[in-house]
Amino acid sequence: MNSYEKNAVPDDAMIFGLLLIISNKMNTLLEREFQEFDVTTKQWFLSETINSLFDSPPTLKEVAKVMGSSHQNVKQVALRLQNKGLLTLEKDTKDARVTRIRMTDNSHDFWKQTDPKGLIFREKMFKEIDEKDIAGARHFLEKMLANLIEIEDIVISDVKKV
Repeated sequence: MNSYEKNAVPDDAMIFGLLLIISNKMNTLLEREFQEFDVTTKQWFLSETINSLFDSPPTLKEVAKVMGSSHQNVKQVALRLQNKGLLTLEKDTKDARVTRIRMTDNSHDFWKQTDPKGLIFREKMFKEIDEKDIAGARHFLEKMLANLIEIEDIVISDVKKV
């Protein structure tokens, strides 16, 4: 693509396309990185989300909301990790309708093995991008995520009306 063609595409359309391409490339490359551990990018992301954002075992619903995924998708990924002995799905002691995700002792050791791969990948991905640009990108992406959540809330509201 020459510079004229790049400039012919409006910035918002280019950003939209680039985000989709980046998402696909990240997923493909991370799948390769974690192949030796027999885990998928989604399985790794689920575990990272739980370890990084929750102090106590979260519910499936809480994790799904944070990950921007459905309850059903998170449950499927969690079941695969449970089969590998890397987490357990447990009924909440106060409400049997609620399922909590608990990392196992085995999982903490296992994920420590993958941490260097994830860190190296992230360092390579952000290579030669200064802190100011990273902070600006974070701000931009957080606003975009807020807009998507607003769209999602409207869609859910419209579905409930039907």
